[in-house]
Amino acid sequence: MENRIQRIKEALQEAQYKLTPQREVTVKVLLENERDHLSAEDVFLKVKDKYPEIGLATVYRTLELLSELKILDKINFGDGVSRYDLRKEGAKHFHHHLVCMECGAVEEIEEDLLEDVEKIVEKEYNFKVMDHRLTFHGICGDCQSKKD
Repeated sequence: MENRIQRIKEALQEAQYKLTPQREVTVKVLLENERDHLSAEDVFLKVKDKYPEIGLATVYRTLELLSELKILDKINFGDGVSRYDLRKEGAKHFHHHLVCMECGAVEEIEEDLLEDVEKIVEKEYNFKVMDHRLTFHGICGDCQSKKD
């Protein structure tokens, strides 16, 4: 975890920002809960446990800054709640998600499934793809099993 925090600190410094204690505790919470797709409120509650004097606005500003710097991605799974997801180190693109419409479970797909689609878009539409997001909405295996 310390290595990732150091690389995030370096990314902030390159953009003329500092890794303040408030930002650092927010980053640690995101790293500790990396697979959970936390909302800003979720992040705030977890940060507040570790750093009681922090305010909600500070957490929101930190999340927005980290989003602007492409350290994390702001995502919405169709439930009206923005969630935050750390970008995988070295990943060319944002990873994909499978969202269960029954139980709300979210599974990540690490492999890039859209390389061929990107090439077609770039060639046929003369459009330089910088990033993409793909979310499948459906029924997970556990929920399917419960129905059978």
